[in-house]
Amino acid sequence: MAPFARPDGTPSPVHPLRRIMPFLLPTKNGAFVLFEQQVNAAPAREFLAEFNAARPPEHAVTLFHLVLRAIGKALTEFPRLNRFVAGSRIYDRRGIWLSFSAKQRMERDAPLFTAKIRFEPAENLDAMVDRIRAALTEGRSGRETSVDREVKTFLRLPAPALRLGVRVVRRLDAWGALPARFVDPDPLYASAFVANLGSVGLEAAYHHLFEYGTIPIFVTLGRLHRAPVVLPDGSVGSREVFTLRYTYDERVEDGFYAARALERLQACLEAPAELA
Repeated sequence: MAPFARPDGTPSPVHPLRRIMPFLLPTKNGAFVLFEQQVNAAPAREFLAEFNAARPPEHAVTLFHLVLRAIGKALTEFPRLNRFVAGSRIYDRRGIWLSFSAKQRMERDAPLFTAKIRFEPAENLDAMVDRIRAALTEGRSGRETSVDREVKTFLRLPAPALRLGVRVVRRLDAWGALPARFVDPDPLYASAFVANLGSVGLEAAYHHLFEYGTIPIFVTLGRLHRAPVVLPDGSVGSREVFTLRYTYDERVEDGFYAARALERLQACLEAPAELA
């Protein structure tokens, strides 16, 4: 048992073989699995065209919004993926939290910022998009966040003291002793981190997992492109698709369960009326 009760999770009653995995595989990047999906973009494009018909352009729902919502829905329906490892223990997370990054301005030298929202299964797509837009507006305002202030405080320390400070934070995290006011706003304490590489014209990539924090899943969304496909009559054609690539900490749950969750996620994106 951890010396303290974590503010963001409760110990998960897992099988002994899974319970021992964090001791055998002590790091996220020593225990990751890679997975890729190619998603038919046509249903989402049709849904978005209809959904946005009466909305002003600045309030348009995007493919990225649908992906975030599908991830939240999959984590709701497959709750064993909403776990994390801390201090060699596996926890069930309190709430579903999604983190994502964006540029303050669409310019080469503009800084990146990260945002974090709680997924609420009962709210509709409009309400979720409004909260995402509010988080993006806040991030692009340039206003200093509590996380920014904490990082600046640490960076004032000389390098040896900074390294010691980071070790202390990691140890407190392993013990479950970090307070909620430290964990709650930090985007690296989340159910998944999602990066929309397609928004800057890039294909999806496999991204490392952050050893700091508790994120067990990293998802990247690539650009829309055409890809060959075998049609129902056996001929070869092409269709517009986008790629999702996942890096997944397999210590939290087995690959079979994760694969079923990702199949469900893809099904939602290819029948997006479910996400409304």
